[in-house]
Amino acid sequence: MTTADIIIILLKLTGALTIFLFAMKLMSEGLQKFAGSRLRHILTKITGKPISGILAGTGVTAIIQSSTATTVMTVGFAGAGLLTLAGAIAVVMGANIGTTVTAWIITLFGLGGGSTEDKVPLMPMIIAAISLFFIFSKKNKMQYLGQTIVGLALLILGLGLMGDSVPPLNEDVAHSIASLGQWGYWSVLLFIVVGAVLCIILQTSSAMTAVILLMASQGWIDFPTSMALVIGQNLGTTLTAQVVAMTTGTTGKRTARAHLVFNVAGAVIFLIPFYPICNGVMFISEKLDVLIPSVPLIPLAITVFHTLFNVVTTIVLAFFIPQIVKIVTWMVPEKKEEGEEEFRLTYLEPTLLSTAELNLQSAKSEIEEFSKRVLRMYTFLPGLRTAKTDEEFDNIMDRVAKYENITDNMELELTKFLTKVGSGDISVHASERISAMLRITDNLESIGDAIYQIAMTRQAKREDAVHFDAGLNANLAHMSELVQKALDVMDSNLHDYDNINLDAAYAAEHAINTYRDQLRAQHLDSLKHGTYDYAIGNAYSSLYALYEKLGDYVINISEAIDGSRKHTED
Repeated sequence: MTTADIIIILLKLTGALTIFLFAMKLMSEGLQKFAGSRLRHILTKITGKPISGILAGTGVTAIIQSSTATTVMTVGFAGAGLLTLAGAIAVVMGANIGTTVTAWIITLFGLGGGSTEDKVPLMPMIIAAISLFFIFSKKNKMQYLGQTIVGLALLILGLGLMGDSVPPLNEDVAHSIASLGQWGYWSVLLFIVVGAVLCIILQTSSAMTAVILLMASQGWIDFPTSMALVIGQNLGTTLTAQVVAMTTGTTGKRTARAHLVFNVAGAVIFLIPFYPICNGVMFISEKLDVLIPSVPLIPLAITVFHTLFNVVTTIVLAFFIPQIVKIVTWMVPEKKEEGEEEFRLTYLEPTLLSTAELNLQSAKSEIEEFSKRVLRMYTFLPGLRTAKTDEEFDNIMDRVAKYENITDNMELELTKFLTKVGSGDISVHASERISAMLRITDNLESIGDAIYQIAMTRQAKREDAVHFDAGLNANLAHMSELVQKALDVMDSNLHDYDNINLDAAYAAEHAINTYRDQLRAQHLDSLKHGTYDYAIGNAYSSLYALYEKLGDYVINISEAIDGSRKHTED
């Protein structure tokens, strides 16, 4: 084989791999867009039970076809305080199981049945043809589904091209590869390192899985070597999470370390009885091959092992999540300062629980921080109207969702803290302040919910291609300004309970209600005269009603402060 032949082979293989990688990206992004923010919302609602996190991680990854995407989201959510560390670890465990779906797709659809020459041209063409029913739809959801189907067609095409690009195995190459496997467990360790390095280079475990399956199907590597490469791939895929975690808070970094600890522990579990497991997997695969005769035995066995590795590791280590939490907490100690988007109660200290007045001052400071977060969250809304691309819009929606969950967590923790303080021996004044703070906390969380609802209405409007004219946009912009003034007054009042400006709060509330009434009257008149259709009218009325509802929560806060102040004066 000449140098020119080698170069041509490498170019063909690189080109085929590029098509495969692009297909994986296209399919993953299409599925994520099709599923919308619901998947991200599911991840942020994980309970403390490991099974819920594992199932969520498995399901989300199986749907979006990217364990990296799930892990990155989990690390980000954990870093923002939207997931507990234990919950995030459970999700990452589930993501490892979910990623095995990709291997099964490749094995069953990309490698099974017939030769590459007679299969590859037909199957991807049929799948691509199916996408025609979706990609030209007027609905974004259907377009995203079409993108996913096209991605699947290209994935199979790329996989077939990769298979065609791998040259026949000659005796010299076979002897060289075989010689590397003559050192027993040392050979296994060597191929684990090779698998990790290759996965880091490819930056995707899916592509690495395809490479391993193709090499095995072409006879380049035997089954034990394939198993070692799979273990190495699972170690290499943790790098992305480590990189992402560099930009997150302490919990995000700990989640990324847990991903590494989890996969290293899995490697150790499977390395000790490596060869017996190898024989057991081959036995299972031979039985399965009878049921799926079109799939080559070795690729099927590799997929079975890949699944077994992640499922068994998850089942075993799920019982040791508390211990993993302790390990990663030791690996990543708490920093003294965290970023603004890290959920952390700054002022509440359990050691103060014996002193009610100190507790109330700490709670007041925390409520002021809560108000700061809510005001920050409100500033994201204008960007949803002016966003020029879906990526820009989705980024803002992600931040709104992140802050909404932060407000939920702050409300929960503050309520628990204040309730505990109120259960002690406290004065009437302290009791009244606690009642006011509980009401304030509840309404701050409700403001966060209202902002999130406004954002979701904007998202539905965008997905349904509902467009407002300049007049409607101007009306909503003015309503937004009125609410902003009310929020500013509320925030000012929260800093000094004894000298609040209740008149300014009522004036801001009156201005919002008056303008809402004006918009409602105009809206009813426009519907009567057919100025705009129902979809536009529904979205428009929903938005100004939500702004007005947000204003109600704002005035409730100032009234709660005033009620506490009046009781004190009495």
